[in-house]
Amino acid sequence: MDKEQGPANSPPILVIPDGGCEDRNPQETDSSRVSSGKGEGYGDDVEIGPAREEFKNLEKQPATLPINDPSSFPDGGAAAWLCVLGGFAASFCSFGRFCIGIFQDYYEANQLKEYSPSTVAWILSLETFCMFFLGPVIGKYYDAYGSRVILVLGTFFHVFGLIMTSISSKYWHFLVCQGIVSSIGASLTFYPALGDVPTWFFKRRAFAFGVVASGSSLGGVILPIMIQRLIPRVGYGWTMRITAFLILGMMIIANLTLRSRLPPKGWTPFRPSDFLKHFKELGYSMSIAAAFLFFFGMFLPFNYIVVSARRNGMSVSLANYLVSVLNGTSIFGRILPGWLGDKFGRYNMMILTTGASGILVLALWLPTVGNLPTILFVCFYGFTTGAFVSLAPACLAQISDIREIGVRIGVMFATVSIAALTGVPIGGALIDRYDGGFLGLQIFCGVTLVASSICWALARWIVGGWKAARV
Repeated sequence: MDKEQGPANSPPILVIPDGGCEDRNPQETDSSRVSSGKGEGYGDDVEIGPAREEFKNLEKQPATLPINDPSSFPDGGAAAWLCVLGGFAASFCSFGRFCIGIFQDYYEANQLKEYSPSTVAWILSLETFCMFFLGPVIGKYYDAYGSRVILVLGTFFHVFGLIMTSISSKYWHFLVCQGIVSSIGASLTFYPALGDVPTWFFKRRAFAFGVVASGSSLGGVILPIMIQRLIPRVGYGWTMRITAFLILGMMIIANLTLRSRLPPKGWTPFRPSDFLKHFKELGYSMSIAAAFLFFFGMFLPFNYIVVSARRNGMSVSLANYLVSVLNGTSIFGRILPGWLGDKFGRYNMMILTTGASGILVLALWLPTVGNLPTILFVCFYGFTTGAFVSLAPACLAQISDIREIGVRIGVMFATVSIAALTGVPIGGALIDRYDGGFLGLQIFCGVTLVASSICWALARWIVGGWKAARV
């Protein structure tokens, strides 16, 4: 069938295969689809069907519409799902190694027992901060050159940092090796997955993100159990080295399978305006504010659930499984809400899951004293907070030019890194303020999560209004 061509030596703007018009609505004309404002590639209900007279305009911008055209996304195929596999492996190695509750408890009882909980928490907060703060720089490089070099460097720094952590003995050793070097490597492995995967998917984007994010949940199940079982058998040093070798194997898979569908844009001058300009969009800015508040409170149960459970009388052996249960239930929380978000709206699902997280903290964790309520809280909280990792990037991709997805997601995570850096030490300080009690920490956690849900609702209103719709 005929196809319209762009400028000389450029690929076709739009190809309509034989039979490609059969699933179009016969009542809907091309001109009506154009006049409706559809076709800019920013929403999920978009259907591209420009009138033939519009092709002259398309020829003037041959690289703009086809890239964001929903019909240009494969939404499946071997290359797309291999990319998801690579993202899964990278996610396993980045977020999956955050067994922060296990490390917090172990360091307080062993190498760093002379330090306060809030001081020890700075190591783990620095991990999270470094994971996110470099986002804009990595995103800028990713948009310009792609993911290959980033992944190789990330693999080296991540593995090297963990091996150096295995021989650490002083507070500053852990701060540098685990808190900075390994975390920079994890950051370099994390962002290519967030950038490559959405270039392959449009209608199933949140589901694809959910599968990728479930890798971190699986890592969060396997690594805490592996670490707490290996330490008594082979010692802390060899436990960390074995963890490093496992991560090296997973990163080899990521390096072989992760790639973008789109060619890199090429380098442009590094200007602050490249990052700050995105905040001029009110919907984007409100989404960032919501994510910031979420990260202020979200990691507190991950960091302190083991310590709080043990102080409430739970046995050491059972308490050490709580982080794995938390991450295990988040596997379902990252896939199912993502799938539902594709069907009923990603912002809609984000409001529900974030609000539910805050309610669980205030209504279940805060008054909890027994083993059963603690386990129930861990199960439900893992599910509701797990949705963020799959839904947040999908929400931003929904309101973004796909060619700028690396920078826009990077800016979001760099902003929330401030909350991730300060939230856990604030929680530790609140524990000290309440003489070892967790009341202040739990109230702070629950209130910030509820406030995040309110901000997501405001962002949803800015993006799609209050009417019942898939937003």
